[in-house]
Amino acid sequence: MAHTSSFPGSESRSEFLVATAPMEVGPGGRGPSPKRPPRVRGWWAPALSGLLVAVAVAAWFGTPGRDMALFCAYLALGVASPGTLLVRAVYRGRRTVAEEVALGLAVGYALEVLTYLPARALGAPRLVLAWPVATYLVFLLVPGLRRFWRSGARARAPLRSSWAIAGAFAGLTVWSAVPFFRNNALSWPAMGAGDYDEPFHLALAAELKHHMPPRTPMVAGEPLLYHWFAYAHVAASSWVTGVELVVLVLRLSMLPMLAAFLVLIAMTARRVAGSWGITGPVLAGTVFVGTPSLYLSSTMVFGWGGVQSTAWRSPTQTFGALLFAALAVLVLDQLTRRAAGRAGPRAPLPVREQAGLWTVAAVLMVAVMGAKAVFLPLLLAGLVAVIAVGAALRQRPRWPGLLAAAMTVACTAYAQLVLFGHARQGILLSPVSAMRQRWQELGGQPGAGPLWLLGAGALLALCLAFACSGAAGLLADRRLLARPAVVFMLAMAAAGHAVTVLFHHPGYSQFFFLFAVYPYLVIVSVYGARTLLRRARVPAWATACALVTAVLAVCLVAFAWHVTVPLAPGRPAITLFLPYLTVLAVVAVAGVVLAATLGRLRATALLTAAATGVGLTACGYGLMLWLPGKAAAKGLGKVGHAVASESAAVPEGALAAARWLRDHSSPDDLVATNSHCHWGRRDPCDAGQFWAAALTERRILVEGWRYTARANDRWRPGQDYRYPPFWDRELLRLNDTAVNAPTAASLGVLRDRHHVRWLLVDRRLTGSGASLDALIGLRFRSGDYAVYRLPDRS
Repeated sequence: MAHTSSFPGSESRSEFLVATAPMEVGPGGRGPSPKRPPRVRGWWAPALSGLLVAVAVAAWFGTPGRDMALFCAYLALGVASPGTLLVRAVYRGRRTVAEEVALGLAVGYALEVLTYLPARALGAPRLVLAWPVATYLVFLLVPGLRRFWRSGARARAPLRSSWAIAGAFAGLTVWSAVPFFRNNALSWPAMGAGDYDEPFHLALAAELKHHMPPRTPMVAGEPLLYHWFAYAHVAASSWVTGVELVVLVLRLSMLPMLAAFLVLIAMTARRVAGSWGITGPVLAGTVFVGTPSLYLSSTMVFGWGGVQSTAWRSPTQTFGALLFAALAVLVLDQLTRRAAGRAGPRAPLPVREQAGLWTVAAVLMVAVMGAKAVFLPLLLAGLVAVIAVGAALRQRPRWPGLLAAAMTVACTAYAQLVLFGHARQGILLSPVSAMRQRWQELGGQPGAGPLWLLGAGALLALCLAFACSGAAGLLADRRLLARPAVVFMLAMAAAGHAVTVLFHHPGYSQFFFLFAVYPYLVIVSVYGARTLLRRARVPAWATACALVTAVLAVCLVAFAWHVTVPLAPGRPAITLFLPYLTVLAVVAVAGVVLAATLGRLRATALLTAAATGVGLTACGYGLMLWLPGKAAAKGLGKVGHAVASESAAVPEGALAAARWLRDHSSPDDLVATNSHCHWGRRDPCDAGQFWAAALTERRILVEGWRYTARANDRWRPGQDYRYPPFWDRELLRLNDTAVNAPTAASLGVLRDRHHVRWLLVDRRLTGSGASLDALIGLRFRSGDYAVYRLPDRS
């Protein structure tokens, strides 16, 4: 029976189990080719089930069927299929159909973005279709490539593993997409009361749809020093399919990324463990992993979850995670210097295949560079650790690791110096101020002594340790700790945790480093716990009982202490530590009892599995802890929705006015608006207003300046980052005077000096608007919003 290629950890103790199959002479006698294994029947049922769940959820929340069909057709024919052809040609070996397609989709996304950028710069965005067309032609016309229209040898996935992947995707869709879709409608004014960051994502997608190189659309002239490649994919999809950006961002684009991401994480886990049995626990942990919070209220202090929280609210994180997952598969393959499907476990790849594989890896690395800033530093940490451990063990330097590290350094340097322009985006190396902010949000008090800060740091470290605890099981066979895949993932996890603890960002964005390494930390933790449980010969039912008991015990402790944060006035600060101290006491007692009854090894194995389960399911039971309080305060049907004051503040007619302006203006026209503060947050002014740029798909002279690189770089600890002052007060004064109290002279300055062509006016801020009507004439009005066009200079 054929085996699948795998990274370290199998019973054979080889670093990489090679997928071998009976060999026969290939066509034309040009060398061996593996026999095709029997087709795996039934894999389509799990795949179809996952697809139907995604389609049903999207349709239930108002996604047009035509848009879904067009998007799926483009994704299949213009991204996934040509990408899969390239994967088959350059990355040989045995894998499942799902793994092959997931890799192809990731490669397709990367090539799509890298093709769209020059096409958009040339003013012909639909030339993005050149790369799939060229790929099809090459694979049709070149005789040696025609065989790749059919997949080669495939690994046989057990049906339970296929259902585990489908179940994880369906569960993630329901868990993350349903609340997000419910809170982010496709119609106005409900859309305007949705998640805070969605207009920001829409505005950047619109910018990439109409301009290259991109600039910050909410403040004209400001550079866009950001990871924006995900928006290039959305823009390309919109050009090819005609689907509105709002449908792509709020409904469709993330779904295939999440599916492919889960498949690739399962692929990596299978190769690390050398077993399909690890698939279910790893995927469950990937979906629900988090830092356990034993408080009966939601808090961002310990992180706010993993993939289920960032899946929709951070398109850049989701896009980057998928591309990085594909890159990690290739890098791990190269680090072990194996050739899947070839004779001998250490046979090197032919030079031509090596070149093709490294070319694909380079394409993925460049795409990751612009997709999300957090991934390349973590990749470098993993590679450096592999090289260092090899040197410590006096092994010969492995050139794949050195080459990958050199490529990573080059891409990271380019990203920091050019793409991000040295901007720090509010990130500071300041563990003390970061801990002080956490303590303030927990205790509700602005000041804290050093002992309390140290205690808060210990609390955070304890919470982060839960998800890592399973990795300690690798000590049961210390040879595992020296293997490249394990070293690589442990080093990335350590780097992610270090950034989370040592750096400070006002919006806790340093946690994205932790979220980036969560899936790989889950793999190592589950692998380590599984290794220890097998060494101790703990039966599966006992492991399941330990997991369930641990989660129930944690929930009971949380409900028993009933701590909410920030603490109510009068409650002592020590209250924050009581749930965690109780859990540690329970663990100690359980350890003594289990050691006395089952022996030290089995007790250690069960406690490790229990702690791992608490960390890997934290986002699941965490919701159950704070949901009752939220439901009691707001009503179950309103949990997750915007507060009533913000919903009432959304102006009528903004969408219709913005769409009219978009349809009657050029993408190069500049718009001025008098709306700078997020609706419902005017006193003080929350400068996170981006709806004008998002809905008009035009650049705005001055809208909201929060999230701009200049505002972020000016932030310092102790300041409220929601209310940054605008750096050009004269420009802001001129803008608002010309709209709210206009004169012919002020409008002329906007037109002649700043090249403004249109005004998008919230009439609630101007009164009747009679002055503007008299000076330049009303072009369109809907509800609270009006559109004016500045006359040409006479």
